[in-house]
Amino acid sequence: MHTIPFQTIDWSSVEKAEHKGETGTSFWQTILLDGLRIRLVEYSANYLADHWCKKGHIVYCLEGEFESEFQNGEKFMLSKGMSYIVSDELSSHRSISRDGVKLLIIDGDFLKPQMATP
Repeated sequence: MHTIPFQTIDWSSVEKAEHKGETGTSFWQTILLDGLRIRLVEYSANYLADHWCKKGHIVYCLEGEFESEFQNGEKFMLSKGMSYIVSDELSSHRSISRDGVKLLIIDGDFLKPQMATP
């Protein structure tokens, strides 16, 4: 179990880190807590992730829209107010944004597959 005490986050004081995509750029504001990562992520217009991700996430679209593409070719369009959730190792996905988007992304140990106990 992880214990995270009550706290507030002033996102305006969290540094933005730039991450280049295959095309476009993303900017991450990241909070790391015990077993938990919380990010505000902005994708520029014409953003295409530079890798296929197998990590689990809870993603909430705050502004704009984006496409989540699976390596098998399946695609899902998400717009403001929509979410997706997936556990670690259950998909190989990447994000695409035509006009830019702002997301809240949460991931951490709670999304790791659990081993069955006998």
